[in-house]
Amino acid sequence: MAQHDFTEGKVGKQIWLFSLPIMLTNLLQVSYQFIDSLWVGNLLGANALGAISVSSTIIFTILSFIIGINNATLTILSQHKGQENDEGLKSYVNAFVVVLLFLSIALGIIGYLCSEWLVTMLGTPESMISDATVYLQINFIGILFLFGYNFIGTVMRALGDSKTPIRYVAIAVVLNAILDPIFIHSFNLGIDGAAYATVISQGVAFLYGMIDSINRRLVPFTMPKLPKRNEVFTILKLGIPSGLQMTVISAGVMAIMGVVNTFGDNVVAGFGAAQRLDSIIMLPAMALGTAVNSMAGQNIGAGKWNRVHQIAKYGVLMNLFIMFIISFIVVGCAKLAIGLFIDEEAAVHFGMRYLQIIAFFYPFLGINFILNGIVRAAGAMLQVLVLNLISFWVLRVPLTYLCSLSLGENGIAVGMGVSFVISSAFAYGYYKYGKWKEMKITKIEKG
Repeated sequence: MAQHDFTEGKVGKQIWLFSLPIMLTNLLQVSYQFIDSLWVGNLLGANALGAISVSSTIIFTILSFIIGINNATLTILSQHKGQENDEGLKSYVNAFVVVLLFLSIALGIIGYLCSEWLVTMLGTPESMISDATVYLQINFIGILFLFGYNFIGTVMRALGDSKTPIRYVAIAVVLNAILDPIFIHSFNLGIDGAAYATVISQGVAFLYGMIDSINRRLVPFTMPKLPKRNEVFTILKLGIPSGLQMTVISAGVMAIMGVVNTFGDNVVAGFGAAQRLDSIIMLPAMALGTAVNSMAGQNIGAGKWNRVHQIAKYGVLMNLFIMFIISFIVVGCAKLAIGLFIDEEAAVHFGMRYLQIIAFFYPFLGINFILNGIVRAAGAMLQVLVLNLISFWVLRVPLTYLCSLSLGENGIAVGMGVSFVISSAFAYGYYKYGKWKEMKITKIEKG
């Protein structure tokens, strides 16, 4: 069994060894979308790739909500692990299974019926609406699989196992890469084939993960039964604001795009390429945030607050060390990296300047991931939602807009970078002086 008890041992070594597999898992998730786009673009053309991009925006928003719910899973289960409360752990795993099952079925039905409306609402070009709708509908049919294999991985991380989930994600990525050309080209299913490949890949990964985790007793699954009312209340109390955190982030990203769009095609193209790189650059900080969430949760459950603060300290220091190294690499390789995605000179120039300006602000964004992960581990989901609202809607969007007015296109990077610094100060302020340490999310279970 690959579970780990984080209430004892060397904190720095544990963070490093626990977060590395999470980084690899996140990288595989990113490559999943990249491979999918590669096959569709080459086999079906730009129009089909555009249709998938539209649908993927909606799927990403839903996935963001799932990730938010999973953050609540991570917090509740890691605290029970730290308390060595096996019965509570089993009971809450069952409650999450039932709640997520109902949620995925409801979302699947509503999403399927509303797919065309959603695609149209995004202002999709007429020529893409049909393809985007069908792609989205097929994905909604298989949304249970997307919920399922993400949930199994989250439960394992809560119990201290970050290695096993890599296998499940790798199966989905490899299978999707194989099935895409077969379904799209060989079976001549077009964009439908790309959607079927995605759903089947996720379905196989989910079923394998479920069978593997039950057979090897990696997760305390039981035959599903109706959960207790207080368990459902706790899950919703933490899960809804946690899910909304990710939705706030998605909406904030769209608002930033509104500012970028005012500068024309070259800036939009350069920014789009830079954002693809951003998703890779921030993987270490995001993985550290997930790692400290689980580790801090176990120690909060065990009442070992000194270790919680050690985890925060080592997490921040590790983030600064890794992200500053990445920043130097980004500055040196910005032009080459942007050139991998686009070849228009003006677009490449903007993308390069954007990365070179924002590079040394990345460590501050990483501090947000770490400290928010720590306070989230105590159950401060609503508070982290407020911090995200401040970060995006009070700081990032207005500062990006104002700096772009005074500094032109370079102001986009300056405004975003300055917002990273200020929001990290807010995150530290709440970590240092907030009342998150007084929160009790498992007291109902004990009573």
